[in-house]
Amino acid sequence: MIGEELYIGLMSGTSLDGVDVALCRINEVDCTLIASLEYLLPSELKVEILAAIEGQTSLAEIGELDHRLGLLFAEAVNALMEQEDFESADIRAIGSHGQTVWHEPGGNYPFSMQLGDPNIIAVKTGISVAADFRRKDMALGGEGAPFAPAFHAFLFADLSQKIAVVNIGGMANLTVFAEKLIGYDTGCGNVLMDGWITEHKNLHYDRDGLWAKSGKVDYSLLDKMLDDSYFKEDYPKSTGREKFNKEWLRKHIGQVQGDEQRQADIQRTLLELTAISISNEVLKFQRDLLLLCGGGAKNSFLVERIKVMMPNTEVVIAANADSLEAMAFAWLAYKRIHREPVDLKDVTGAGENSVLGGLYE
Repeated sequence: MIGEELYIGLMSGTSLDGVDVALCRINEVDCTLIASLEYLLPSELKVEILAAIEGQTSLAEIGELDHRLGLLFAEAVNALMEQEDFESADIRAIGSHGQTVWHEPGGNYPFSMQLGDPNIIAVKTGISVAADFRRKDMALGGEGAPFAPAFHAFLFADLSQKIAVVNIGGMANLTVFAEKLIGYDTGCGNVLMDGWITEHKNLHYDRDGLWAKSGKVDYSLLDKMLDDSYFKEDYPKSTGREKFNKEWLRKHIGQVQGDEQRQADIQRTLLELTAISISNEVLKFQRDLLLLCGGGAKNSFLVERIKVMMPNTEVVIAANADSLEAMAFAWLAYKRIHREPVDLKDVTGAGENSVLGGLYE
C-alpha cells in the first residue's frame, strides 16, 4: 500500500475570480485538505484571458499569456508554501488544471486548450507538475470534462448511493452515484451572473444574490434561454465560456440601456436560469441528498432557490466546498504520479479509462 504523500492542487476556473490552491494529504483511500489559499487573479490578466476567449488576440499574445499564467500559478503555490511553512521537498507533485480558454469536444477536430505553462510552474516551485489532463480523455473519444465526478466518487465513497453532488463554478457540473458513475455539465453556473453584474455594477460577483433578489423573473426571457439546445442534449456533455458568454446573453435580451430595474430583473432571471438548469437535472435521478460545492454554494439566494425547486431532496453545502475542485487536481496528480487510470469513461464517453496528464519533472 502506498503511504501518505503531500500534493498541491491548482484550479483556475471559468469564473476567473482567482486561483484556488489546495494542499492535501493523499493515500489510496483518502484525500485530506491541510490548507488552502485563494490567490487573486490580477484584473488586467482577467481582461486578457477574456480577450483570448473572445478571439480578440494573436498567437504571440496567447504564448505570452501561457507564460504569465505559469508564473501566476507558481506564485500561488509558493504563497501557500510560505503560509504553511512547507519546503518544495515536502511536496510530491502539483496538479495543475490550467486556465481554459477554449473547450470544443463536439467539433470536427475536438480539442480543449488550457494555458499556464507547467514547465514554468515546475522550475519556479522546484516541484514536479502533472498537467494537461483533458486531452488524453478526448483522444480516447471522451468529452475531456467534467473531471470532478471521478474525485467525488473517491471522496464520498462511504456515503449512500442516493446522493448527488453539484459543483457551481463558472459552469455547473453534476455527479450522480448510480450503477455507473454519471457526471456532466448542467450548463451555466455563475458565469452569466458574474458577467452581468461586472458590466453594470463593476462588481466581480453578486454577493448572496442581493442584486438578483431586488429584481423579478422575466419568465418570457427565462423560457427563451431554457430553450437552448444544450439543455436538451443527453449526457455525456460539457460546456464553457465558448457557449455561455456575453454574446449568448445579448442574443436573448438585446440591448439594455440605463434602466436599472430592468438590469436587476435580468440578474434575477439569470439566477433562476442557473437554479432551474441545475434542479431539472438533479430531479431526473431522484436523489435523497444533494451536496453543493464551488463558489456558487456561497450565493445564499441561489441555494435557497435550488432548495425550493427540490422540496423532497435535502440540499446541504459540502465540507471544504470552496476547495473541492483544487483538491480534485491534487488527487489527479497523485493518480498520475502512480500511473493509475482515472475512472472517467462512463462520465466523459471515452473508449476506456486511462492514465491522464503529462508529467513535468
